[in-house]
Amino acid sequence: MNETIADEALSYSQADTEQIRARVAWYYYVGGLTQQEIADKLSITRLRVNKIVVQARNDGLVSVDIRMPLTHCVVLEEKLKERFGLVDCSVVPSVPHMGDLHRVLGRATAAMLDPLLVDGKGFGIGWGQTLSAARRHLTPRRLGNAWVAALMGGLTRGSGTNTFEVSTEFARILGAECYYVAAPIYCPSSESRTTLLTHYGLAEVMERGRNTSVALIACGDLSDQSLLAKTQIVTENLPTLKAAGAVGDILGVFLDENGKPVDHPLNQRVMAMSPSDLKRIPSSILASGAMYKAPIIRAVLRAGYVNRLVTDEDVAEAILRAP
Repeated sequence: MNETIADEALSYSQADTEQIRARVAWYYYVGGLTQQEIADKLSITRLRVNKIVVQARNDGLVSVDIRMPLTHCVVLEEKLKERFGLVDCSVVPSVPHMGDLHRVLGRATAAMLDPLLVDGKGFGIGWGQTLSAARRHLTPRRLGNAWVAALMGGLTRGSGTNTFEVSTEFARILGAECYYVAAPIYCPSSESRTTLLTHYGLAEVMERGRNTSVALIACGDLSDQSLLAKTQIVTENLPTLKAAGAVGDILGVFLDENGKPVDHPLNQRVMAMSPSDLKRIPSSILASGAMYKAPIIRAVLRAGYVNRLVTDEDVAEAILRAP
């Protein structure tokens, strides 16, 4: 066909365009047609079909339900539960691209999280791309007597995965009230952190975080793939963090390979729930994957900060191989 995608877009009304998108998605994901067969059937270009197929998945408009158990993943789940005393564990197949991995981890996270969210209970949330992806797969509801509490301060610029943005989106989906830690993730000094915590508003949010019945967190390593590690304050401290034995962080608290908070000034300045408080929450989920995060995921599990895990197959195998 010689007609360009731009020309096609002009020839359809908005309603017609939505109908074409829906038909493309149905023919491809349900009907099993190839992209060229769909293009011929709808008299559009194959390139347009491809873009619609990809966009439908990225926007969460398509849900693929695989009913066959992934035997090896199930075996890994059981081994991780036994090794680390986990209540629940979900291991998904590893995929090479980070965007795809965040999406599949997000879907598995939502499946684990969904039944834990009930009215009248609090839900604590951290930040990160996997957590942001999870919200797209949650069932919207109205939990008028529940609340969402951010478990940590935020960055000074938006990223779509920042604490404020992630907690707001979860609260919207759940129809619940949202409480923010209205402070930067790291205070200028430990003294200023102490002073801020005397503010009744911040003190209330921190207390609500400690009293949640469900907490969902991610973790970060010290590479440039970590959002936190790329911030100026952490970048400036990377040499001393590594010298102190840090392998990564949860909720902005840097941990060594055994999950113990390292002796470093940043850990005295972080505005977040402490890992020890996280242990007291009845249902706590760590949702993180990719091999570069294996050391920090293993550290969190060794210390017993969470009782539920969502990760990928490669990471699960690496963690179980370690002594």
